[in-house]
Amino acid sequence: MKARRAVGREKRRGAEILVITGLSGSGKTHVMRALEDGGWFCVDNLPTALIPRFAELIRDSEELQRSALVVDVREREFVRRFPAVYRLIRARGVKASLLFLEADEKVLQRRFSETRRPHPMAVNEPVTEGIKDERQALAPIRKMADRILDTSAYTVHELREHVRDYYDRRSLGGDTVVSILSFGYKYGVPSEADLVFDVRFLPNPNFVRGLKRLTGNQRAVVRFMRAQPDTAGFLRRLVGFLAFVLPRYVREGKSYLTIAIGCTGGRHRSVMIANALRDALVARGYAPKLRHRDMRLT
Repeated sequence: MKARRAVGREKRRGAEILVITGLSGSGKTHVMRALEDGGWFCVDNLPTALIPRFAELIRDSEELQRSALVVDVREREFVRRFPAVYRLIRARGVKASLLFLEADEKVLQRRFSETRRPHPMAVNEPVTEGIKDERQALAPIRKMADRILDTSAYTVHELREHVRDYYDRRSLGGDTVVSILSFGYKYGVPSEADLVFDVRFLPNPNFVRGLKRLTGNQRAVVRFMRAQPDTAGFLRRLVGFLAFVLPRYVREGKSYLTIAIGCTGGRHRSVMIANALRDALVARGYAPKLRHRDMRLT
C-alpha cells in the first residue's frame, strides 16, 4: 500500500472521500497524482476491508478531510466486496463519491503495449482477454459511479489538468463545479456529460470555403456562426434554460455538472457555441471549466 500526504492545511469542511476505480490502464494513477497536487490526501490500493475504518479515521483528522482512494482489481476481493462496503460508508454519513475511469479497448491495448506492464486479469493470455474480462467484472460497480470519465482522448498532461480543474479545492465547499465540453458525435457522446445539447442543426462551416481547416476558436468561423439567425436564438434559449436549472442544481447539492455541446466533428459549431456559453455563464457569476475534446481530431 502506498500513501501520499499533501502539504498544508485548510479550514475544516467535513469529511469527504473520493473513491477512484475503473479499468486497468485508464489513468487512475495520473488522476491520483493530480489530486495530490491539488491538496488531497491520496492512498493507492487500499484493501477494500479497510475502507470503513479509513472513513472513521478521517472524521477526526483535520489534515485528511479530503481524501482520495484508488481501489481496483489488483485486490482479489475488490469486485465482490466493494459494493457493500461503499454502501456502508455512505450509510454512516460520510460524504463519498465514486469516480469510474474507462477507455476504448484499442487505447488500453496501446497503453499496455507502450508500458509493457501485464494486465492484472490477463494471466497467461492476451491482454485483450484481460481487458474484456475486467470490463465485464466491473460493470456492476460502473453502474454505481457518480461520475464516469472516458480517458481515451486524453494525454497524460490533459488528464491531470482536467482533474486539477474539476476537483480544484478552491471550487469546492458547497458550490456546483460547472464544466462545458465540446465534442463530435462521430467520436461518441462523452460518458461524463450530465446535459447534452446537439447543435448539428446549425449551418456547418466545414462546407464553407476557407473555413474547413479552421476551428470554432477562430474569428472567421465565429463571424460565420454569428451571422446565422439560429445561432443567437439558440444561445438565448440555452442560457435562459441554464440560468433556471443551475441554481436548482446548487440548491440540491450537486457537486459537479458537465454540459456537453455536440456537432458532427467537434471542430467548428460545438466549439464556438461552447465558448459563447462559457462567456455567458461568466457574465452571470459562474466560473465554468471549458474543454474542447475533439477539436484537433477532425
